[in-house]
Amino acid sequence: MKNRLLYGALAVLMTAGILLTGCGNKADNTAETAAEVAEDVVEEEATGEVEKDTSELIASGDETVEAVEVVEDGMTPITAKQLVDGTYDIEVTSSSEMFHIEAATLTVADGKMTCDMTMGGTGYLYLYMGTGAEAVTADEKDYIPFVEDGEVHHFVVPVEALDSAEDCAAFSKRKEKWYERQLCFRSDSLPLEAFRDDVFDTVASLELADGTYTVDAALQGGSGRASISSPATLTVAGGKATLTVEWSSPNFDYMIVGGEKYLPVNTDGNSTFEIPVEAFGYRMPVSADTTAMSTPHEIAYHITLDADSITE
Repeated sequence: MKNRLLYGALAVLMTAGILLTGCGNKADNTAETAAEVAEDVVEEEATGEVEKDTSELIASGDETVEAVEVVEDGMTPITAKQLVDGTYDIEVTSSSEMFHIEAATLTVADGKMTCDMTMGGTGYLYLYMGTGAEAVTADEKDYIPFVEDGEVHHFVVPVEALDSAEDCAAFSKRKEKWYERQLCFRSDSLPLEAFRDDVFDTVASLELADGTYTVDAALQGGSGRASISSPATLTVAGGKATLTVEWSSPNFDYMIVGGEKYLPVNTDGNSTFEIPVEAFGYRMPVSADTTAMSTPHEIAYHITLDADSITE
């Protein structure tokens, strides 16, 4: 008799999916059935008629794609209070290639954040911002259904913080199980104007006088084979800062920063560029084109400058 009721509920869910295959309301009815299963599990747990074992409704890692870490070294959580109200395109990293997000839009308003994610497929009926175990026993009203736009599915989800790993359970239409994911909403894909003035240090906030300084510069991205010299030279003139970026290779022929192309300032030795700096502590997105491959290839990086390391 152990777990009999839970298995029975699961059987109902699977049978419902089969019976509804030819019906126009399959997505809605399957969602209702899954919600009923979750409600039954909660009720049965409360009455002691079933153990707290919901694993039958959660995928057991039968995907062939290995999960990836979504948070990178140096990331610090960013909350809505640190952002200017508005709507921004944002990059969302998923721990699973099977949960592919084509595009996403972040909305910041009244101290809260939501993200409209355009999915690369239509295989999920709804999401729950939490673990799979939490999703199984959650109230139906907490499930996030897809929004259909032609052949494209959207999910609008709440976001607690950027640059942090957020649990997200996705209910598979085909497998009729919850799959556990982690998502990272990346602040470094936002324009600098999206952040409030006091989030990052600037030349003005640091009261840097015109002159030449050194600063610790950290490079992230790419394959990890390339690096830049650190400390790097920082030049301040007229209240604006310029960073001298010396690469570990002579094979970079241009950089792109803020949509502008910058060419090397040298002809011999490792490729060296002078690029503008608007903030310190900000993971500044840059691209660098390398000629070391069979064909030139533009590679995305981030450069972060440590304000505390600035010395004359």
